[in-house]
Amino acid sequence: MSRPRRADKVESLAGFRTNKTEPTVPYGLLKAARKSGQLNLSGRGLTEVPQSVFRLNIDTPEEAQQNVSFGASDRWWEQTDLTKLLLSSNLLTQLSGDIRLLPGLTTLDLHDNQLSSLPSALGELQELQQLRLSHNQLTSLPVEVCTLQNLCTLTAQQNLLESLPEELGQLQNLTELDLSSNHLKGLPSSLGCLTCLQKLNLSHNNLSCLPDSLAQLTNVKLLDCSKNQLTNIPANLSEMLALEQLYLRHNKLRLLPQLPAPALKELYVGNNQIEQLETEQLACLAVISLLELRDNKIKTLPEQITLLSTLTRLDLTNNDITTLPASLSLLPNLKVLLLEGNPLRGIRRDLLSKGTNELLKYLRGRIKEEPERADEGPTAMTLPSQASVNLHNIKTLKLLVYSEKQADIIPDELFDAAADQGVTTVNFSKNQLTSIPL
Repeated sequence: MSRPRRADKVESLAGFRTNKTEPTVPYGLLKAARKSGQLNLSGRGLTEVPQSVFRLNIDTPEEAQQNVSFGASDRWWEQTDLTKLLLSSNLLTQLSGDIRLLPGLTTLDLHDNQLSSLPSALGELQELQQLRLSHNQLTSLPVEVCTLQNLCTLTAQQNLLESLPEELGQLQNLTELDLSSNHLKGLPSSLGCLTCLQKLNLSHNNLSCLPDSLAQLTNVKLLDCSKNQLTNIPANLSEMLALEQLYLRHNKLRLLPQLPAPALKELYVGNNQIEQLETEQLACLAVISLLELRDNKIKTLPEQITLLSTLTRLDLTNNDITTLPASLSLLPNLKVLLLEGNPLRGIRRDLLSKGTNELLKYLRGRIKEEPERADEGPTAMTLPSQASVNLHNIKTLKLLVYSEKQADIIPDELFDAAADQGVTTVNFSKNQLTSIPL
C-alpha cells in the first residue's frame, strides 16, 4: 500500500528558508585587506557592495571576537584603513552613500558597471587621488566630486555625460582627465583652471568649438579632440607651451591649424576637409616630427613643405594630389612618406611600391641647379666649400639654412648671397657662434 501523499510537503520546509541576503565577501579577502589596505572585488558579478566592505575600517565586537580565533596577526593594532578599492567589471547599478565610511581611500575603481548616478558622499573622500568611472551610464557628475582637492586622475569615458559642472576647475591637482566617448556639446570655461593637467582626452563627443580658456593649460602634453564637430581651432592654443601631441582627426576642419606651439611634435588631422596647405601654417610647425594629413582633399603640396626640416613621417594617404614637388626630397629627416590613394601622375606605380628612400632619390634627381649668369660677379651663388648650403632653398624658398656645421663664424659670402637672392628666413642653429656680424 502506497504512502499517503502529504499536501503540505513543500510548505513544511518554510521554517528552514532564509530571506535573500546581501552578497558576501570571503573572510580571507577582508582579512587580507585589513592588513594591506587594498581590496580587489573586480569581476565578481556583484549587484551591490556588501556592507562588510563599507565597515571594513570599523572593528565591531563580533569582528574582534572572530579575529581572536584567527590568531594574534589579526589584532586591531595591526590593521590599516582601506586605501584602494577595486569594484570594476561588476553589475553595480548604484553606489551607497556608505562609501563615506572609507575616508582613507586614495583609489576607487568603478569602471565597467551599470551606474547611472553617483552619491554626493563621494565628496567626503578627501584623500582620493584616482577615480575611475569609465564604461557606465552616468548622465552627470555630482558637483561634490569637484571638491576632491587631491584628485589626480579622473577617467569618465564611455558614459552618457551631456554637460560638466562649472566647478570642475576646482580640481587643481588633476593631471589626467578622460572625457572621451560621451555626449558633450560644450565645456565649462573653468577647464582652463586645471593648470596641472598633462593629458586631456575630449574625443568622440559633439563639440563644435573649444573654449579659449584651454590655452591656459600650459602643462598639457597630449590633447585629443578627435571625432567631434570642430570647424576651427583657437589660435591661442599655441600658448599651450608643453603640447607635444595634438589629435584632431575626424572633424570638419578646412585649414591646417596655425599653431606655433613651441613643443608640438605630432599633429594628427586626418579625415577632415583640408584642401590646401598654406605657408603660414607650415611655418608654425617648427619642431614637428609627425604630420598626418590622410583622408583630406589636398590637391597640391607647396614648395614651402621644406620648411618642415624636422619632419620624419608625412602621411598624405587618400588625398587628391597629382604631382609632387621635387623639393620634398630636401627634407633632411624624412624617413616615411605615405602616398597611397592619390591620383599621382608622372611617377610609376612600381616606384611608389619601392618605398620612401627610392621615391626621395627619384625626386632629388629632378632638381636641376640653375646656371649662373656671367655678370653676377663674385657675390653670385658661387660659394666656398666651407660654406656649402642648399642652393635650391636659397633661390626658390628664400630660405638660408646653415645649421649643424660646428661653425664659430658665418662666412661673409653667405650674407652676400642671402642679400642678393632676397632671402627672408635664416637658420643658424646648432653651431658654436659667439656673435653674428651686422
